[in-house]
Amino acid sequence: MRSPVWSKLKVLFGALLVTLFTVSLMIFPAEGVKAAVAGLRVFWEVVLPSLLPFFVLSEILLGMGVVHFLGVLLEPLMRPLFNVPGIGAFALSMGLAAGYPMDAVITGKFRRSGMCTRVEGERLLSFTNTADPLFIFGAVAVGMFGRPDLGAVMAIAHYVSSFSVGVAFKFYKKSPASEEQTREVFDRGMLRRAVRALFKARRDDGRPIGRLFGDAVKESITTLLMIGGFITLFAVLVKMMDVFRVMGAITPLLGGFLRLCGLDPDLAGAVFNGVLEIDLGTMVASTAAAPVLDKVMIASWIIAWSGLSVHCQVASVIHDTDIGMGPYVAARFLHGVFAAFYTWILMGPLAPVLAPLHRAVAATRWNPIDRLVLSGQQMLAVLGILLLASLAVYISKRYALVWVKK
Repeated sequence: MRSPVWSKLKVLFGALLVTLFTVSLMIFPAEGVKAAVAGLRVFWEVVLPSLLPFFVLSEILLGMGVVHFLGVLLEPLMRPLFNVPGIGAFALSMGLAAGYPMDAVITGKFRRSGMCTRVEGERLLSFTNTADPLFIFGAVAVGMFGRPDLGAVMAIAHYVSSFSVGVAFKFYKKSPASEEQTREVFDRGMLRRAVRALFKARRDDGRPIGRLFGDAVKESITTLLMIGGFITLFAVLVKMMDVFRVMGAITPLLGGFLRLCGLDPDLAGAVFNGVLEIDLGTMVASTAAAPVLDKVMIASWIIAWSGLSVHCQVASVIHDTDIGMGPYVAARFLHGVFAAFYTWILMGPLAPVLAPLHRAVAATRWNPIDRLVLSGQQMLAVLGILLLASLAVYISKRYALVWVKK
């Protein structure tokens, strides 16, 4: 139990930080306005058009019972692999297609509707919080590094490390599944159970189609405006910290830590900025005077960590649930470590193997206009692959159970 003194110190520290932030804006209003405009531009031109359709569709799919239908079909894969319900695959695929914080929005909805337990929600957040591929390939590899071939390395490292975190968190507060639960997952009539789940979910929701669509748009816009507020706030915060040269006092310590890890200390500025905001951190990493391998490893860590700005967005969309932020933050750090390690492997021992993939990616043109179409295709492709894998697991287990009974 936390002491009253510690609670009071936290309140005082928070009040002091907010006061200093407010005073800094009063002293440097021009810099604050410019940073706010830049943050709003990112929200209006990138975040809003890329996330709004997926937010609305996720609401409608939940209300129509489609997610419950998919959850039953995907249970044979998601339960043994990540120890989460089959609906977790929906959060995984939507998060991969739309990027941060789509997965947190969906996981919060799962928990509010009782579709997952608190621990299952925390496990889901640990590995479904991923950047969308177009951000890695287009914004980072092409836009920042000017090296389209690096996109494949960072994307593979990012998603493999995410799955690694999911497998590791499978054992987080693990409780053994009962024989009844295991038998139900691999019982006969999986399709019939999925259809029943769809009708039950639609009946429990009960909203007319018109109201369902209206609520979906309204709730999506509200959530997106909150996300836009955090993006703008952190853009101003990072600018104020730069104005007051806070980074200059901290980067020597970060540089020493990077040197101990065998990385170039000149990347300390990228780490500092990346801890706060993902775009700024990856941009500083791409322009640092350091070896390419070190820069890409740090960029991979930053993308996986995702920045305190995204963390605050996640906290805001799950604030009315009992899902804790502690496991999420720990998973983000572990995700970053895995991503940096896999990047080192892919650019070292496995570099010759990936050479054909590098050439194919380098020849691709990442047109921002096609962002929504490509994201939708990625979501459908991921769901298709997961469904096929789940079906294969289900069939193999069914044959195994039948063979044991004989």
